[in-house]
Amino acid sequence: MSQIKKVLIANRGEIALRIIRACRDMGIRTVAVYSTVDKNALHVQLADESVCIGPGPSKDSYLNESAILTAALLANADAIHPGYGFLSERADFAQKVQSHGMIWIGPSPEMIIKMGDKVNAKRTAIECGLPVVPGSDGAVETIEDALKCAEQIGYPVMLKASAGGGGRGMRPIMSADEMAAAFQITKNEARSGFGDDTLYMEKLLLHPRHIEFQVLGDQHGNVVIFGERDCSLQRKNQKVMEECPAAALTQKQRDDMIEICKNAAKKMGYMNAGTFEFMFEDGKFYFLEMNTRLQVEHPVTEMVYGVDLVREQIRIAAGEQLGYTQSNVIPHGHAIEFRINAEDPETFIPNPGKITLYAPSGGLGVRVDSAVYTGYEIPPTYDSMIAKLIVYAQNRTACIMRAKRALDEFVIEGIKTTIPLQQRLLDNYDVKTLRFDNHWLENYLKQPVDQPSSNDQTEGNE
Repeated sequence: MSQIKKVLIANRGEIALRIIRACRDMGIRTVAVYSTVDKNALHVQLADESVCIGPGPSKDSYLNESAILTAALLANADAIHPGYGFLSERADFAQKVQSHGMIWIGPSPEMIIKMGDKVNAKRTAIECGLPVVPGSDGAVETIEDALKCAEQIGYPVMLKASAGGGGRGMRPIMSADEMAAAFQITKNEARSGFGDDTLYMEKLLLHPRHIEFQVLGDQHGNVVIFGERDCSLQRKNQKVMEECPAAALTQKQRDDMIEICKNAAKKMGYMNAGTFEFMFEDGKFYFLEMNTRLQVEHPVTEMVYGVDLVREQIRIAAGEQLGYTQSNVIPHGHAIEFRINAEDPETFIPNPGKITLYAPSGGLGVRVDSAVYTGYEIPPTYDSMIAKLIVYAQNRTACIMRAKRALDEFVIEGIKTTIPLQQRLLDNYDVKTLRFDNHWLENYLKQPVDQPSSNDQTEGNE
């Protein structure tokens, strides 16, 4: 590991702290960067060095490429780890890191470019043998093109911005009558939101699950797939709970997709960590996109497979071989991650402020990834996620029982959080019996909180 002695972490919050811990385990020094509103943040306190890179707004600090590169050079950092979000999928930034003689801990800039554009990503997926949703062959340029494509693949369809992401830049179209207006609105939104109005079209799946496969590839052509995660419980295309493994799959479906994903990653020459995301409906998988970075939900994979994915990222970036094959990658047990946000659990309005008491849950099989503490002031400037509760047990039923206990004893006072929502979900019959899809949570949240759905049942009725 002589190639990497010091890592600058171009991020904040729990993921910055997560990377610091992995580096410390490896004997690598760390450099934290922070905005003025984050001067008391935990990642700043625990890093070996810290550098202020600007005022609160992300564009002036965590998205300020020049400030981060300058901080890295002044600190004599060997490498930069971007975490997720912010600059993690900015190919131009990755190229700048490398051009300044530092190591980029992530996939190559070329791979980020290739898989970052949704149209190119789908074309690459097809070339590499991944199953895809029926849709347009590239971009749809005009309303006439869109109508013709929709007629071929059949309604309902989904118009998507090629440069979109995070649930933005997409619109469902149920019939030809809706096409003209929807096409223009989506094109305008894509132009204003992403600076690129290129659109493409896919068949709209009505009851899909969101299943993703964790990829690791080294610089020597070795690739392994660390199984899959079920991320179907989503609100406005934002994940709320994630599980590993995906209990809705048969072993054959799992094994077949692991082989397909492994071969695809090898064919495209993928290096470092990434995730193939799929829609899964009626026993079939359809490629959605590839995230060329670490995922928020990576801890559930770590718990089930006994691997430190951040450590592996650093090893790969340093030129080391994986040192194991697919046959060595064996899952054990079940893990669930709960994203805890500083939000009203009913309205989902962000609720920043001072935490007057922070007492995270603990015990066997309980992990909390967070960078907050008692007395910490949550700024209104950034994403509202303040903690991730990850629970592990020998099977899904035991994991749910342990998760209920862990959520019950997790105390955060001074602000509102989404813990009550997570508690409600674990008591829901559909969640316990895997009777949900990507749209289930949105429909569930339309029901009054004090009137449980007809499917809410006690443990004895299961």
